[in-house]
Amino acid sequence: MPAEWLPEEHGLRVSEGRPAIPGDGAQSVAELLDPIVASDPAREALVGRQGRYSYAELDREANRAARALQTLGVEAGDRGAACLPNDVDIVVAFLAVQRLGAVWVGVNRVLAAPEKAYLLGDSNARVCLVQEEVRAEIEEHRRDLGSLEQVVTVAPKGEADEWRETVAGQSDDPLAERPLDPFGPAAIAYTSGTTGFPKGAVHSQHNILLPGAATHLLGGRRATPRHGVVLPLTILNLMVLGPVKAFYAGTCCICIDRIDPLGLAAWVREERVNSFDGVPTIIHDLLTHPEVGEKDLLSLTHPGVGGADMPPALVKLYRERFQRPVTVGYGMTEAPTAVTWHTSEGTPEPGLCGAAVPQVALEIVDEANAALPSGEIGEICIRPAEAGPLAGVYTPMLGYWNKPEATAEALRGGRYHTGDLGFLDEAGLLHVRGRRNELILRGGANVYPAEIERVLAGHPAVAAAAVLGVADPRLGERVVAAVELEEGARGDEQSLRDHVRASLARYKVPDVIRVIDALPRNAMNKVVKPRLRPLFLDEPGDAD
Repeated sequence: MPAEWLPEEHGLRVSEGRPAIPGDGAQSVAELLDPIVASDPAREALVGRQGRYSYAELDREANRAARALQTLGVEAGDRGAACLPNDVDIVVAFLAVQRLGAVWVGVNRVLAAPEKAYLLGDSNARVCLVQEEVRAEIEEHRRDLGSLEQVVTVAPKGEADEWRETVAGQSDDPLAERPLDPFGPAAIAYTSGTTGFPKGAVHSQHNILLPGAATHLLGGRRATPRHGVVLPLTILNLMVLGPVKAFYAGTCCICIDRIDPLGLAAWVREERVNSFDGVPTIIHDLLTHPEVGEKDLLSLTHPGVGGADMPPALVKLYRERFQRPVTVGYGMTEAPTAVTWHTSEGTPEPGLCGAAVPQVALEIVDEANAALPSGEIGEICIRPAEAGPLAGVYTPMLGYWNKPEATAEALRGGRYHTGDLGFLDEAGLLHVRGRRNELILRGGANVYPAEIERVLAGHPAVAAAAVLGVADPRLGERVVAAVELEEGARGDEQSLRDHVRASLARYKVPDVIRVIDALPRNAMNKVVKPRLRPLFLDEPGDAD
């Protein structure tokens, strides 16, 4: 492992154990394609707007791309970044970075220019692949970009460009054998940045492989022959759940670049997409658009839904269309991806996220780091499973990039501390109650925002709600809420407060409720609550 990755230099903790993934599959992302290339090289592997590859063709293209990155100055341990749409180019670049033993950094295209610059500067990326409009944004912030040496343009319609010309000139022979540590840093996945600046969670190739390997080896969520990726592949969790999971199972990954109902339906119809992971809004719009017909969705049998609570009406719609219950889960950037799954026969109970996936175990701890019994609310922690075929195989994230204090806090006691609050019931199922740093202490009473958000969302006029605490000189904190109404619906503060009062204790009723056009959200459809705080400055409310 290069000296660059010493924990004291980057605040990381490289796993002391080196557990193998059971079975005869790949043990690193660098060799992910090898089993299918050897057994069925002509099998279709990757489809996008600008290309279509068999496993053998993708393997050769990844070799060429790895050599292209080398000519641009990227070596083992360097950071290689991309800010690209869902298409074959971003998947090829990801595989190339892994084959070099370099570290992948995905930069979401919807971020503002200063946010993009922060990720590139914080990671000290050496090369970044971008489309032309993003290049202009980045160049405006050149002083903030650290060691970034090359900003390389990838044209949006497959025309000749800097990147493709560089790749085309390379050999497609396998790279020379070189030491590659599957437990060393392989990707930096930045948190959504709901508070302060985003933190970069560092994962190994082992971590990146394990979710897909666990599904393939043990079942669980079905691996379909043609899996689409709708949400941005610049998010590492989507790279893990999309291309990596598909390639481990030897199936085909479809890079989908449209999320509007008609565009998505066209992808499903024309590429016979069987599954994708989306958010409730995408599923709802797809199933209710008047111009999307039954024939458009014939192949779509297993769309996954996550990223937000499931409205009861959508649960019913989903069941009627796909003749199966909705599966909900709980996951995070630091895991990476899901750590629980739960299939609900009825409307999912708010906060119920199900049992742990087979590679991890869940534990609820108090402020002193002591384990709590079932039914008691505390911090949700994750550790390797101690029983079953994947016992001891999971390794935690390596830590937060260049943040040793945050790493030590998150990984203390041999667990990953999520910062989320919840409890395990007697059946071992996880119930999430919200973020620990979102817990509102109102006059000495604990108030969980998720509980109030659930009640508000049950009002017929409410599309979504966000609850937070604001400082109060007498109570410590007051409860306030922002509400987004259904299209065409009407609702006023008093009726909404009365609705909450009918279901919850008085101290949980928001002192102020603001009705706004739309709640601010990030790329994973999570509400960014800090952006709501200005709505409640100097507001006296009704604090009794």
